[in-house]
Amino acid sequence: LKAARAALHFWEEPCISGTRGSGTVFFSGCTLKCCFCQNYPISAEGLGKEITIEHLTEIFLGLQEQGAHNINLVTPTHFVPQIRQALLVKKLPVPVVYNTSGYERVETLRSLEGLVDIYLPDYKYDDPALAKALSRAEDYPRRAQAALAEMVRQVGAPVYDGEGLMARGVLIR
Repeated sequence: LKAARAALHFWEEPCISGTRGSGTVFFSGCTLKCCFCQNYPISAEGLGKEITIEHLTEIFLGLQEQGAHNINLVTPTHFVPQIRQALLVKKLPVPVVYNTSGYERVETLRSLEGLVDIYLPDYKYDDPALAKALSRAEDYPRRAQAALAEMVRQVGAPVYDGEGLMARGVLIR
């Protein structure tokens, strides 16, 4: 398990960041190879450090103690087994956000059922040729559409709390 950074961040959508920020954990690596990646050192060059599942749980709890509105897992796909174990240690009192490119296997998402409250996928392409040219993933539209359907099946339509913060649902960018 390799994490690059964990901190409170305010640049997600306002219904995710709120006034105290999103407790963001960036994971090293990525399932796509987008030529336009804004996090290239993290996604392609492996920036980050090795951590244990126990340390990841401590990171989640620490971000929550700092006042994070949620725990925001960025590019988590390739570490789902470890993330799942960390989330099972203790139920977090804040929503868990799965922040992804949308390039997911349905089986992977099913392993997270009941552990993720909010899915935040970036839907990048509806054209296989464009997906192949820009991200080396010609099957992106098919996989992402199946993943979106599974996300909606798990958490349903968006639900907001009294402060306008998303508590559950899917928010597609």
